[in-house]
Amino acid sequence: MNQRPRILIFTGEGKGKTTAALGMALRAAGHAMRVHVIQFVKADRRTGEIQALAHLPGLTLTQVGRGFLPPPTDPKFAAHQRAAQEGLTLARQALAQGGLDMLILDEICLAISAGLVTEAQVLELIAGSARTVLVLTGRGATPGLIAAADTVTEMRPVKHLFDTDRGSAGKGVEF
Repeated sequence: MNQRPRILIFTGEGKGKTTAALGMALRAAGHAMRVHVIQFVKADRRTGEIQALAHLPGLTLTQVGRGFLPPPTDPKFAAHQRAAQEGLTLARQALAQGGLDMLILDEICLAISAGLVTEAQVLELIAGSARTVLVLTGRGATPGLIAAADTVTEMRPVKHLFDTDRGSAGKGVEF
């Protein structure tokens, strides 16, 4: 295993951030590595990736999100903040237990930019990650996260079906 943590970020406005991170989970599972995916913001358990990941040994997926975010002025926003904080607590516990090879924090960058968690909290988590590979996803990766990362990939949209009148979200492609 690595002598120090590896930090990877998939960010940007384009499609494929979660898909890239889950591809890493698939690769790690193929090497009998233990992987934990914590999804922030997302709450749909019916997606194809969740159904497929359930069959991989050594892989755990936890959704802590509450779905689409209301504006911060909405009284329901506080529940989203609590859920994201619970997700950070789960991440800390997973790292503290040891034996975890990869921890994926899906949509954590969005959780920061939306005000659900702080950059400082995530940087603290990174600092305590020992030798675990951390993969962070979501739009709006902060300068501090980018500086802490070893690898940052920005997904940039060139063309997307949603920008045309040719269709909508497709099974096996968007969900």
